[in-house]
Amino acid sequence: MTDVVRVAELYQTYDGGVTALDGVSAGFAAGSFTAVMGPSGSGKSTLLQCAAGLDRPTAGRVFIDGAELTATKDTAMTKFRRTRVGFVFQDYNLLPSLTVEQNVVLPLRLAGRRADRRRVRETLEQLGLGDRSGELPERLSGGQRQRVAVARALVTEPAVVFADEPTGALDLRSAREVLALLRAVVHERGRTVVMVTHDPVAAAYADSVLFLADGKLAGSLRAPTAGAVAERLAHLGDRVGVSA
Repeated sequence: MTDVVRVAELYQTYDGGVTALDGVSAGFAAGSFTAVMGPSGSGKSTLLQCAAGLDRPTAGRVFIDGAELTATKDTAMTKFRRTRVGFVFQDYNLLPSLTVEQNVVLPLRLAGRRADRRRVRETLEQLGLGDRSGELPERLSGGQRQRVAVARALVTEPAVVFADEPTGALDLRSAREVLALLRAVVHERGRTVVMVTHDPVAAAYADSVLFLADGKLAGSLRAPTAGAVAERLAHLGDRVGVSA
């Protein structure tokens, strides 16, 4: 299976000598849902930001859809992100002055592309937002706002969707709805989703889990259950680099 996203020997060092990533290499296959987990400070969010082109690594290479993101200039990287990468964040990142539909089509406008209004409406319908397209975000629940963020991430037909703690601000029911939606994006639409989470229950919605500790890979787990993920997290570091 082809890797839609591949990172090779990623290093990220910040001022003060703090090493957030220490030679991380990983691949994320087409049509896969991967959760990235690890203790606070393990480098999981840094890995996501570097893989998505939001941050440049100190060293190493990032490939998305066969194109080397780290070899492009900042302007070209921004253009690439707008067309080939989708984002879902914990705090939604919706513009409060724009309606649901306007927020969803914003990436297309920024990329200078015309929005297919029929397709946008179909997407909103599929996500249970068909009757909310003209609403402002303040009139929506947290779960509905996150569904808007998912719709926005999908509107450019990206190669990969990166999600950073997408359920962190949601109640249990809304979190389950958003996780089921992300899983459907993978298994029904064939998209690739890479999600950072601290929650073993959220990770159990993924096809596999990648563990980080101290900026290094610390194993993986296929077909995860919440219990198996929690146990692995509790013993993270005991068997660094061993996969199951």
